Parts: sequence; C-alpha cells; structure tokens
Amino acid sequence: MRRLLLIVAALLATTISHAQSFDDNFSDATLRIDYTFAGNADSQFVALRGLSSTDNWWGRRINLDSTPMKGNGDLTLYSEAGDILYKTSFSSLFQEWITTPEAKTSTHSFEFTLLVPMPLKVAVAELVLRNNEGEVACTLRHRIDPNDKLIRNLSQHQPLAYEYLHRGGDSKEAIDVAILAEGYTAEQMELFLADARIATEEILSYEPFNKHRDKFNFIAVLSPSVDSNVSVPQDDAWRDTAVGSNFLTFYMDRYLTSANVYAMYDIVTNIPCEHFVILANTDTYGGGGIYNSYTLTTAHHSAFRPVVVHEFGHSFAGLGDEYFYTTTDNNDEMHSIAHEPWEPNITTLVDFESKWADMVAEGVEIPTAVTPERTANYTVGVYEGGGYRSKGIYRPTDICRMRNNTADRFCPVCQRAIEKVILHQAQ
Repeated sequence: MRRLLLIVAALLATTISHAQSFDDNFSDATLRIDYTFAGNADSQFVALRGLSSTDNWWGRRINLDSTPMKGNGDLTLYSEAGDILYKTSFSSLFQEWITTPEAKTSTHSFEFTLLVPMPLKVAVAELVLRNNEGEVACTLRHRIDPNDKLIRNLSQHQPLAYEYLHRGGDSKEAIDVAILAEGYTAEQMELFLADARIATEEILSYEPFNKHRDKFNFIAVLSPSVDSNVSVPQDDAWRDTAVGSNFLTFYMDRYLTSANVYAMYDIVTNIPCEHFVILANTDTYGGGGIYNSYTLTTAHHSAFRPVVVHEFGHSFAGLGDEYFYTTTDNNDEMHSIAHEPWEPNITTLVDFESKWADMVAEGVEIPTAVTPERTANYTVGVYEGGGYRSKGIYRPTDICRMRNNTADRFCPVCQRAIEKVILHQAQ
C-alpha cells in the first residue's frame, strides 16, 4: 500500500511539475526579439536589432522545449544552468534568397522577428540558421535579462482596431491567427473584413483544421494603407501600403512577399497573434508562405480561396510545395537532392523512414506510378516530382492542396503533419 501511494504521489508531482513549467520559468508577458539576417550564398550572419516587451503571452504554454519540425532555423532559450526553457523553429525569406542566383554576386540584409515568453530570470538565447543541406550556417548567442532597462516596454501602446472572426477559445489557450490588411485604405476596411471572413471560412473548411476549430482564433486587424493595391515593380508601380509588399520577389513575377517584417509586428502590438495571414488588395495572382513567418496572398483573384489555404499550409505547418516544373526547374536550388528536406511532405528518399514510409500500403511500389485510380483516391505513395524539381524529389500523392489549386483537400500525409503542429501548440 505504501509503495502504491509513493507511485501515485510521484505521478502527481510529475503532472503538477509539467503543469507549472510555464509559470516556473516565465511571466505572462511577451518578449519581441528583432534580428537582422545578412550575407550571401557563401557567408551568412545574424545580428540582434533590439528587444521590446508587452503584457500577456498569447503563445503556447505546452511542449515548450520542443518543436514539431526542424525548419531552416531555430531559436532556443536556455537557463543560465543550460536547461532548455523554450524552443521554436522557423524559416525566413533570407534563407530562401541565399539559394538564388542573385545571392552569388551580392550581399543583402533581411528583417526577422520572433516572439517568445518573457523569462523570469536571466536567460541565454541561441539562434541557429541552416542552409538547404541542413548544415549550420551561422549561430548567434545573446543574453536576455528581463530587468534590462533597454527592453522597450510597449504595453501602453494603443492597439489598432481588430475583430474576432472566429473564436474557438481563450487567446491564451487557442492558436491566434492575425489577418492583416495590405493595400486597403481606411475607406476599404469593410471590403477587407469581407475578404478576411472568406479566408477564415476557407481555411477552417479543410481537415484537419475543421475538426480542431475550437483550437483556433482568427482575428482581423484593421491595418489601413495610404494607397490601394500593392506594389508591382514590373509595371513601375510602387505604392505606400501597410507592410510594403511587392511582386517580383527574387525577380519572379508572381512571387508576392514583404521584407518589412518589423512593420508586421508593429501592427499587432498588444493584439493576440501567433501566426500571420496578410491579404493583399489586388486581383493579380500571387503570394507566398514561409514557415512560422507569414502567409501573404492576393484576395481578389479567382483562385483566392484555394491559394490562401495552400499558403497557410506553408506558414502554419511548414509544408513544402509539391508542384514541379517539367521543362525548367525554377527554384531548383531551394532543396538539395543529396539531403533529406525538413518539410514533412516531400522527400529525396535519403531518409524516407523519417517521413511517411509508415503510411505507404503494402503492395504500393516505390517510386510509385501515377494511375487514375490512385489520383482519384489520394493513394499515398512516393510520386516523383515535387519541391519545384521534376526529378529527385518525391511527393506523397498525385494531387493535394499543396500541389494543385483544383485539389479538394490536403493529402493524408499533409493532414497528419498539420495535426501534429496543432496539437503541439494547443491541447
């Protein structure tokens, strides 16, 4: 009997310790860390730009010392004793840029921001960037003292107007997705709200988002722009917009991104936010999605609904593009075929066991041939073509929301990956 009581007590102590782990190490406040990523194809480095703080921590309070996937980089907060207090992974526009031809002849800098819970005691932050072969490219370690007088306190900053479009739970427990207006003037906010409702409804209509609706909040942030529409450099059209987005990113006509990451975080100061969806007020096709950075997509193109879901698959769940080019392999330096990519839904077969090998049914050959029946049934296999390359990279199914705008769902592999991220962030 005594042994049983001791076991029960130990289990209770473990449960209590786990439940209290956030409060043991963090205050209910947010630390914003602004970085500068800089370099070229041969050399990269990271610099600390500044620190600021706000009341309330809206992020996850569970699984603090782990990440659901590797990403192209990560940030870890350590105690002075070396214990992991918090960890997050991400990708960035900079890490994509260094694989482009331009990066072989010029050096650029990029903004990047991360939000972490405010530590109660002095902590050490370690930021790591990796290249497209998964090798560490550069590392920065810096000290965080919660009592540092140079951490700018923004708690009294008046937030922009915002509106909950879907409220699944308390913002300190649910996953908060902030939808920002880009290229909508103050007079066009009703149009933005209508577009934001469409984006919210569309994302939540897909599994596994739909069955976990109670774990999400979608919040429309009324961020007005001086000019309507967004910048289109190929047409010599530069506009003054909320986050300064533009087409022709990396000289690709339809790639719409923003280098003004600090501005995004300025907009959501004192507003619950863990993920960004940025809607661009234009009917031109384009957009982009970067894992744990942002989704940016055009709201008035006919493919708005499937594209916003596709891009959110990138930014929320780190899913890779499953489409490819049969004539020329654009973006072909994004992934090295000699290395297993970290994205959960593409593989080079270098380490397929770490991907979806357990989901391939007996009798399905590897590589897998495309047949009408397999296409119609979303049969999981290993189909060549993905990650922009027609050869050497493989996808789980013939069609999927991460490949085709006409696909009506995420494939089973993508659904599993999305659910893993959801359950890592919210119980």
